[in-house]
Amino acid sequence: MDKIDSKLLRLLQVDASRTNAELAEEVGLSPSSCLRRIRRLHETGVIDRIVAVLNPAKAGRTMKAIITVELERHGEQYIRRFLDMAEKEPAVIQAYSVSGETDAILMLRLKDMDELDALTERLFREETNVARYYTAFVIRTGKETTEIPV
Repeated sequence: MDKIDSKLLRLLQVDASRTNAELAEEVGLSPSSCLRRIRRLHETGVIDRIVAVLNPAKAGRTMKAIITVELERHGEQYIRRFLDMAEKEPAVIQAYSVSGETDAILMLRLKDMDELDALTERLFREETNVARYYTAFVIRTGKETTEIPV
């Protein structure tokens, strides 16, 4: 990956809806060369996927919560099973197995408290191996990005 690839990646992360011609002009390449580079970045997996980033408020998801989870039993099969359950929940936008005092962290985008209540009932009931969980509601966002530094 060279400087032109890095610049293309930065531009795409800011606005992937730009046309190939616009991107080519921005990085100083011909449109065909630019397209070849972008295809190569896809094929090699540097670009994982291209998505639309929604405005959460306009999508009806105004509540943001972070939940830390402690499991009763530990081990790869237990955390994998919990993460598989979390992955099926639409309101869970990120789910991580972590080191430290907790076993997992969930990031949620919710419509309301009723949705949170139903989700916690499904994920944290007795047979899910969850010993305890703590919920924090985001009051203000200082930074939230999907961009990866390149």
